[in-house]
Amino acid sequence: MGVSLPLLYLVLRAFDAGPAAFGDLLFRARNLELLWNTVRLTAGVLCVSTVIAFPLAWLTTRTSMRGKRVWALVGVLPLAIPSYLMAYAVLSMGGNIGIVAQITDMVFPRFQGFWGAVAILSLCNFPYLFFNLRASLLTLDPALEDVAYSLGHTHRQILMHVFLPQLRPAFLSGGLLITLHVFSEFAAVSQMHYETLSYALYNQYISGMNPSYGACIALMLISVTAVFVIVEGRFLRKVRLDKAGSTTKRALKPFELGRWAPAAYGYALVIFLLSVFAPVGAMFFWAAKADMTYLWTDLSESLKGSIFASLPAAVLAAIVVIPIVYMSVRMPSRLTLLMERVAYLGYSIPALAFALGLVSFSLKLAPGMYQTLFLLVYAYLIHFLAEAIGPIRSALYQTSPGVEEAARSLGYSRFQAILRTTLPMIRNGVLISMAFVFLSCMKELHLTIILSPLGYNTLALEVWSYIEEAYFAEAAPFALTILLFS
Repeated sequence: MGVSLPLLYLVLRAFDAGPAAFGDLLFRARNLELLWNTVRLTAGVLCVSTVIAFPLAWLTTRTSMRGKRVWALVGVLPLAIPSYLMAYAVLSMGGNIGIVAQITDMVFPRFQGFWGAVAILSLCNFPYLFFNLRASLLTLDPALEDVAYSLGHTHRQILMHVFLPQLRPAFLSGGLLITLHVFSEFAAVSQMHYETLSYALYNQYISGMNPSYGACIALMLISVTAVFVIVEGRFLRKVRLDKAGSTTKRALKPFELGRWAPAAYGYALVIFLLSVFAPVGAMFFWAAKADMTYLWTDLSESLKGSIFASLPAAVLAAIVVIPIVYMSVRMPSRLTLLMERVAYLGYSIPALAFALGLVSFSLKLAPGMYQTLFLLVYAYLIHFLAEAIGPIRSALYQTSPGVEEAARSLGYSRFQAILRTTLPMIRNGVLISMAFVFLSCMKELHLTIILSPLGYNTLALEVWSYIEEAYFAEAAPFALTILLFS
């Protein structure tokens, strides 16, 4: 209900002018251009992310590279930097007043347009692919390579016919996550001056000229997202990679880098410099130039606003998820599985489209809810509910049902047994789930910029307002505070 009703009102708003007008709005040449830009950007980000993630995953799992765990962090740390902060850091390096100009007295052009958007979104999102590929490479049986070598296959043939087919689920899962993030992105692409469906949707909202057209763009964005989710599911359904028999997995013999070692370390170092060191360094550079005498008040107020919106959403997410996960683990059925899958729906819908659906819904049925903290917290809850599922489910799988049964044999009801035995045992999983949701809400911009109350400030909103005016120094303290909580 939390997701379906806003979407229903988007459909009704899109058809306000009638079916014929809806068709005209939907198939405008401008919309097709925006769709092409969005798909083109997604393809570019997927390609660049693969070029970054796959070699790094292979180097940190299958080679003689030293300090693999340390270098694996290179594939994780960029997740702490939201895309709008990455774009802010890159933009602040170029131009007449940029970092390069101030340090070298040379004007370096700002990196914008299609390739700027591809670079920013790739550096922010490649960890989703890296995670999946690294996990698959760690579990891939080395015996498959031995068999291929014994049959006379070359390294290239083994890569194409052994590695890549086994990694197909990882590519699909990681690629889908990247696709969802690119489709929902408007802040970074607007800073890069590259127009996509999400960017057009945001511009349509702030102009307020044609609500029906805005609803059409939102439905178009949701539909394209749904197509990608369905296609990924179809491909995964056809994949079967299990072995016919049970064998003991032998120890992995790492590939000796030899003369390629300097290139491998250099590659990992360049990724670290581009995705972590450069953006964080840029923020510290500008923070040193910020006049904090008048920014301290704004910083404390925006931090307070972020916490007041994020903390309730995190607590509510844990409260909502616990019964859903408990039923799916302890009482598995089609209904409980459906309940768990529905929780992922809010996360898969582009945040901007979901926010506009909530706006239409609240204005139509509950005008008093519009631009209230309650609506913002509700949006956070629905959108980030999926992030709370994993840690709680993992903790519950590690908790024996026998503990509850023992409590019930002592006369406790099922509910009392859960409260006294299961909940204390999954406490760490619950806290981790709350932390995930809290941190995601703290840096969320798309929902906040649409649904926050008038005059309500958060860290993300302050960064965005200063970036739009190119006040890079003023934005830096707020940006670094977001990183601190990431």
